[in-house]
Amino acid sequence: MSDALLEVRDLVVRYGEVTAVDRVSFSLAAGETLALDGPSGCGKSSTALAVLQLRRPSSGEVVFEGRELTALPERELRPLRPRMQPVFQDPYGSLSPRHRIRDAVAEPLKVQGRWSSTEGPARVAELLDRVGLDPSYGDRHPHELSGGQCQRAGIARALASEPRLLVLDEPVSSLDPSVRAGVLNLLADLQDDLGLGYLFICHDRAVVRHFADRVVEMRDGRVISG
Repeated sequence: MSDALLEVRDLVVRYGEVTAVDRVSFSLAAGETLALDGPSGCGKSSTALAVLQLRRPSSGEVVFEGRELTALPERELRPLRPRMQPVFQDPYGSLSPRHRIRDAVAEPLKVQGRWSSTEGPARVAELLDRVGLDPSYGDRHPHELSGGQCQRAGIARALASEPRLLVLDEPVSSLDPSVRAGVLNLLADLQDDLGLGYLFICHDRAVVRHFADRVVEMRDGRVISG
């Protein structure tokens, strides 16, 4: 049996007549960062959505922790979803502008039935501190935070689910270079401490070379190297 955290086999994603992902395959181990590199429109984000089962693939397999996900009905997939969490490009768009940061981070705990009025607030404060935010930032709304601070809050929200895999879709591309470095260093520290696997979608070659353990290069929906 494979010891891979994630295996993608002959993945195909179609949107009507358009094939966005064409027989893509790769594997990812726990504690490893695999980058999907390539120009805009090459199929990276469609691959990420299919891995997360936010877009069901047309064919192929997504095997996570030894379970093939694409054949599972939603009732069986639902308890697995917390273990694979996305972090998106737009830090503001991924958090509700109506909710305070503490509520956004607490939401996964509540949805998953792991919230308690006695321990929950302390857990939220711990998660904010873990991503380099003072817990007092929990009282703020997303628009009151900088882009880097808001992305850190989004990472804290993802960590609340205690995932094994983070799917990072251009997580630093909208940030200033100095802020970008800080978020990448945070992700590296979290990976070292928690053994997380990262599927890292990025088109910036310098960032990919610095951050990824391995690179899969895509063009026109296909893997051309890696």
